[in-house]
Amino acid sequence: MEIGYSLAGAIVGFLVGMTGVGGGSLMAPILILGFGFSPALAVGTDLWFATITKSVGGLMHRHFGAPDWKVISRLALGSIPAALLTVAWLGLLQGGKLEPTILLRLLGGALVVTAMFMPLKRRLHVPLIRLRDRLGTGLRRRQLAATILAGAVVGCLVTLTSVGAGAIVAVLLMILYPLRLSTRAIVGTDILHAIPLALVAALGHSWLGNVNWSLLAWLLLGSIPGIILGSLVAGRFSEVWVRYSLAGMLVFSGVKMLTS
Repeated sequence: MEIGYSLAGAIVGFLVGMTGVGGGSLMAPILILGFGFSPALAVGTDLWFATITKSVGGLMHRHFGAPDWKVISRLALGSIPAALLTVAWLGLLQGGKLEPTILLRLLGGALVVTAMFMPLKRRLHVPLIRLRDRLGTGLRRRQLAATILAGAVVGCLVTLTSVGAGAIVAVLLMILYPLRLSTRAIVGTDILHAIPLALVAALGHSWLGNVNWSLLAWLLLGSIPGIILGSLVAGRFSEVWVRYSLAGMLVFSGVKMLTS
């Protein structure tokens, strides 16, 4: 069985290495649907998996655009406190974990929403610039509050489900900053915001006892080589098809969780 964990880690790590983003959302459904782990344990372990794989994946890729630190700080102003408050709420009022059925529904919904956003990211850029031109300075005045609020929603979602720090944040950044951030800068900003957020949420779930350290070690045993291999072949496959395939797998997993 341990070899199966490493194989799953290798597959997800390969996807992260090949695209630089995505893939991490697959680990929680694999652990739940494929290996039968409880939703809470899968989420907590997946958060540590996401923290480490995103960090390694970010180091392996050189094509990320320069991150916008001001936008990262605005997102973090909402996401980090929200993650801490969510962990405190889980620990003090929910016995450290949500009821499994509720958590499955939340996770399934987050997967479906993420899957819907993934294929649309590149196509939304030009329409959003046109929308920004029509809104004029009205949107700019609300950017700070909207970014912090978006960060808070994502921080809560990531802490509860381990999903939401990737495609959802990227689309939110496109909506809020269609002129300020290029597509490359969005990727870099998204990645560098996701790593500390996932780390804070992972530490919180460690405190709650929702992490299987032995499982995490076996997953990483496969994922680290997978990331390296994926980064070496990055660009040789159509990233568009990879994203569509990944979105399809997320939809399948999300619907299965929503209907289970």
